Amino acid sequence: MADPTPGTPAGDTPPGGAVPNDAVPGDAVPGAPATGGAAASGAPAGDAAVDGVPLLELRNVSKFFGSVIAVKDVSTTVRAGEVTCVLGDNGAGKSTLIKILAGVHQPDEGELLVDGEPTRLASPRDALDRGIATVYQDLAMIPLMAVWRNFFLGSEPTRRLGPFRWFDVPRAKRVTRAELADMGIDIRDPDQPVGTLSGGERQSVAIARAVHFGARLLILDEPTSALGVKQAGVVLRYIAQARDRGLGVIFITHNPHHAFPVGDRFLLLKRGRSLGDFAKDEISRDELTRLMAGGAELEDLAHELQRSGVPDAAAALESDARELGG
Repeated sequence: MADPTPGTPAGDTPPGGAVPNDAVPGDAVPGAPATGGAAASGAPAGDAAVDGVPLLELRNVSKFFGSVIAVKDVSTTVRAGEVTCVLGDNGAGKSTLIKILAGVHQPDEGELLVDGEPTRLASPRDALDRGIATVYQDLAMIPLMAVWRNFFLGSEPTRRLGPFRWFDVPRAKRVTRAELADMGIDIRDPDQPVGTLSGGERQSVAIARAVHFGARLLILDEPTSALGVKQAGVVLRYIAQARDRGLGVIFITHNPHHAFPVGDRFLLLKRGRSLGDFAKDEISRDELTRLMAGGAELEDLAHELQRSGVPDAAAALESDARELGG
């Protein structure tokens, strides 16, 4: 893949009439509205932010795999400029719900509405075209590639000279640095491999990439699960910044201490069923933790450990159960 014409400023027309190929699908133009409806400047995402219609709404959504109930009668809403947290332990149905929202699976029952209109997301591309972007735990990044190369992976900006096209490297580097800076992300060198970044920095690059390519609704799959306390705090700050830019955010987590500071709405799942869908003023952090941990289950475990001759652990669990029970 050839380099851009030497000595030509990025974005200018080089000798011979080569021009930026701004019509390449998926190539967001700096300064123009990003594909999918969200402006790159961070303006409110779509008309839904203006008229109060939720960006996304689930109504009694269910998904079955044979006799296995993966998700049953789950309802919630996601609005522009808000964070909806989906909490649940392993096996609660969080992954299946993500795949329904991302277009991987279609619900067997219930309705999914986008901007107030009943919608069927037939594929992940269909979801992306509607501004729904998912950042999975593996981040879909190549560790040995540079930050700017990962930022445009699969949607590379190009320049054209007649029948020839080449990767517009200067533009890719410039846009990557600008977009990360707009999100408040300070990357030392966009040429450094992604594998040298911390976990929190890699999450932030993935978030900024989704925002740049037009995400109106950002789905984050347990972004803090493998991070330490400090790096988790970094990611939570970026989630808040995405919310403040007018995006709707779905934050999947099993940690109520991470969810409560940034969340505006909380959906709790257990074995595929909803334990409740609460606004922030309808539930406290202690109540959220109690529903997540299960106070009655902790008490049962404490009694079992007491009978097994582990008094210290039993006493600690009984104390936790009393605290969670109020």
